[in-house]
Amino acid sequence: MSTSENEQKVGIFDRAIQIRHRYFPGICVAITIGIAASFLSQKYGAPAMLMALLLGLAFNFLSEESRCIPGIEFSAKTLLRLGVALLGLRITFGDVLSLGWGPLVMVCSAVLLTIGFGMAMAKWLGFSNRFGILTGGSVAICGASAAMAISSMLPQSEESKRETLFTVISVTTLSTIAMVVYPMIVHELAMTPQEASLFLGGTIHDVAQVVGAGYSMSGEIGDLSTFVKLLRVAMLVPIVLMIGYAFRGGMSQQSGSGRVAIPGFLIGFVALFTANSFGVIPAMIAEPLSGSSSWLLLTAVAALGVRTSLKEIMNVGWMPVILVISETVFIAALMIGFIALH
Repeated sequence: MSTSENEQKVGIFDRAIQIRHRYFPGICVAITIGIAASFLSQKYGAPAMLMALLLGLAFNFLSEESRCIPGIEFSAKTLLRLGVALLGLRITFGDVLSLGWGPLVMVCSAVLLTIGFGMAMAKWLGFSNRFGILTGGSVAICGASAAMAISSMLPQSEESKRETLFTVISVTTLSTIAMVVYPMIVHELAMTPQEASLFLGGTIHDVAQVVGAGYSMSGEIGDLSTFVKLLRVAMLVPIVLMIGYAFRGGMSQQSGSGRVAIPGFLIGFVALFTANSFGVIPAMIAEPLSGSSSWLLLTAVAALGVRTSLKEIMNVGWMPVILVISETVFIAALMIGFIALH
């Protein structure tokens, strides 16, 4: 082996060590918080995402520790995108088509109308379109995961980071409340299992809470409501692409390129969704990867909490809370109306 080859290998090895030293401390912090959040969730039944956020906020002082900053940023961005891409393994074309065209139209309409309502309500309350899209999309699609995916396509600033964290906290909290309250509404309105599945799967923000609410009523409702929820998750790709075109397309055209770059994590989501639909990926590979998406998102949320100051979050006031609650009530009322007319 020549001297130049030996030097090249040593250079690669040294670079690998440098990368490990650069990112390892911050990633370890985010993973440790994620593990603690998972333990608390299993022990006390609290949402793991919410626990990760709150624990992350408690360790905000580490965001000023130079050794941790690169790894925390890596966890909040790169691991997030990887986790969103792996969500494609949780749904197939068959899941979507099994609902029939009527429910498909209902759910898709509810998603689009809720985002539109969020934009209109945000404008009325004095917020930017960006904040209305972020909160409306999170409520309409899949809660915290959608909030972070949509946020990655919006213009980045310190304000946008605070808005994202607020949105994740609020939709996770409201989703937990809905998991308890919505089955009571189903009972009071005497909905059939199919109607109950459409309501629970079409309105509750996070997948975990849909599963909890559905299976607390019956196995049939649990299965169907999960399918409905996964349909909303499938809308993440076209919605995020449209948001990217709206916000980045204008900037690209101003710079003369006239093109919008499709994020790699969205390409990954579509590729995995398609491959999973055609059974290309063996179950022994797909299931662990699908499960790892939850851990990646949990780690990313923990990192987001670490790098955000609780004092800054408390400065948002009550108006954003009113916005998210109004969006939650809107999609619930909309689905009830759809079911009554169906």
